[in-house]
Amino acid sequence: MHHYAAIMFLAGIGIPILAALNAALGRFILSPIVAAAILFTIAGLVTWALAFATGLNPLKTVNQAPKHLFFAGVLIAFYVLSITFIAPKFGIGNAVFFVLLGQLVSAAAIDHFALFGAAQNSLNLVRASGIAVMALGVWITQQA
Repeated sequence: MHHYAAIMFLAGIGIPILAALNAALGRFILSPIVAAAILFTIAGLVTWALAFATGLNPLKTVNQAPKHLFFAGVLIAFYVLSITFIAPKFGIGNAVFFVLLGQLVSAAAIDHFALFGAAQNSLNLVRASGIAVMALGVWITQQA
């Protein structure tokens, strides 16, 4: 299980880097939307290559998947577009801090109500306190 934590830690390191790189690309080419499209094109090519390299045939069952599950694509587009537009104006740290706060709140709700097939993990006082501390931390960063 500790290797899962390490992988997710590395993914977390990548989020601010992604935000900074894509925001800079958007400024350089004068189009945050095109920068996001480039990001998705590269990400899509890498992901499809990995899917086929592992011997999976993802197209075999995709038409059987519940259609609401594809809304995840809309959410990632919203994230990338919003971070690409807002980070240069708001700061990478500020943008990512609020993304983290949103992730904590959303993750706690998903776990508490076992939404989308997630394992149920009740929101207790300790978890709620952690979210409150994070919110306080975001507020403190805005005061400087």
